[in-house]
Amino acid sequence: MRIQSHVGIFFWSLEHCAFCPSTSCRSQSMDRHNVVEILPERVGNVSSTSYPRHHPGGSGAWDYDEFKQHLRVDVTRWTTELCEFDLVGVDASIANSIRRVLIAEVPTVAIEHVYIWNNTSIIQDEVLSHRLGLIPLAIDPRKLSFKMDDEANDQNTVVFNLKAECKKRGASKDAGIEGRYVYSSQLEWDPKGDQAETMADCPPRPVHSDIVIAKMALGQSMEMELHCEKGIGKDHAKFSPVATATYRLLPLIEILKPIPEPLIPKFISCFPEGVMEQGGENGVRVVDARKDTVSREVLRHPEFEGFVRLGRIQDHFLFSVESTGIYEPEHLLPASIEVLRRKIALLKLALDAVPTGTQP
Repeated sequence: MRIQSHVGIFFWSLEHCAFCPSTSCRSQSMDRHNVVEILPERVGNVSSTSYPRHHPGGSGAWDYDEFKQHLRVDVTRWTTELCEFDLVGVDASIANSIRRVLIAEVPTVAIEHVYIWNNTSIIQDEVLSHRLGLIPLAIDPRKLSFKMDDEANDQNTVVFNLKAECKKRGASKDAGIEGRYVYSSQLEWDPKGDQAETMADCPPRPVHSDIVIAKMALGQSMEMELHCEKGIGKDHAKFSPVATATYRLLPLIEILKPIPEPLIPKFISCFPEGVMEQGGENGVRVVDARKDTVSREVLRHPEFEGFVRLGRIQDHFLFSVESTGIYEPEHLLPASIEVLRRKIALLKLALDAVPTGTQP
């Protein structure tokens, strides 16, 4: 029941945690147990614990109310293709689970089978099929089931047709040539069964209409039928809903004592632009720690020894998730949490089925 009470409650809390637009950084004064030390040639305080804010000498009791108080998701950047957010108050194992599920286990729909009736272009059939498979498709995966070993039908397959020909625009000697490039916009959806009704709100189409599939010479043509299936990135990268899904820990920069005025310009230059500025009681102040790359440049100079302390906050993850366009960026995190919750429920069922007590 530990899995149900701890991990299950965690994902329920995260799923119901509001996305709050924010650009603020965490306060500089904090528990040192929660900071990874950045030293000149190594890192310190990197041992893992059962969960955040649990360290040797503590009670070790997991408190849901305290956990919920510290759990936070702050959106720092949001565009049509990218979502950057801070996930605060969780263990690295949870953050990494979310990242891996985003890459490999959130389902999408992609071209799986290509039936080529005609292809006189210079591109070989196998290469052409591979290029087609990598085109991201705007198809709601919830409207299809996994094909498994079943026959193709309107419940597990979406069909596109592609027909293109490179030819002259007219019969005159100076007539131009049309159809030299084959674009993803030329994929035509062929609804089967009741798909015309069930997918009428968002008809299947390529995410981007200007992807070049092939370039043909005069007289060349191609005709084919494309079958799309539901899958996950663990089976093939074409099913991954993200172009990138990364995270890093929030940098922590602590100025321990005033910087001598002649050294201030050099001290500021040790950090990327926008991290430090002149001013404050110590001669310099941190403007935006999240812009720091933690290059340790400032630790290379002996004149700055004892003036600054670098670290990273163990439970403050800066996520950057770039969608391929299949999902809206803000829907990717909830989709990954939904997958994780299903996996936890399956694991709980397996544990409940394990016999307990002494066998006769």
